[in-house]
Amino acid sequence: MCKRKIFQLFATLVFALTFAVSNATAQETISKVDTDIFPEAEKGYKKMVIEVPYSDRDASKRIEFSIGKYMEVDGCNHYGLQGETEVKDLQGWGYQYYIFKTNGDVISTQMGCPDLPKRNLFVSAAPTNLRYNGKMPIVIYVPEEYSVQFKIFTTTDEIYQAAEAPSKSK
Repeated sequence: MCKRKIFQLFATLVFALTFAVSNATAQETISKVDTDIFPEAEKGYKKMVIEVPYSDRDASKRIEFSIGKYMEVDGCNHYGLQGETEVKDLQGWGYQYYIFKTNGDVISTQMGCPDLPKRNLFVSAAPTNLRYNGKMPIVIYVPEEYSVQFKIFTTTDEIYQAAEAPSKSK
């Protein structure tokens, strides 16, 4: 009976090791930069962090982030938050972070739409487009009442050739 338990334990151990090794080779573990090296948020601001997964196709991806907040607006106009995203260098580290500054002003088109119901819309400033890097977090400081949304864009390996425009003068 003792030999049987030892055999079962051995078989379980071999299975577990085989599974662990195959999983380790299936995905690469990347240690990201600790966001504690970035400054604390100033009074009235909060630190937002975007962490994206690392892949061997990082070079074919881009990140676009938008800063804004949900607001109740009318049913037909387009809205935009006034503000600016500053790029700052983390001194001594070679990393960058972003600070969004706004006075809260919102611009909009001025179409009349009295019969359309109001809607809850994420009103944001102009988006920021960055190189995708699965090894680095993106640190953004925003006023406390704002949030950050982001998209990941991916390209294909296809390359296209532009056509030459014919000259009009002969």
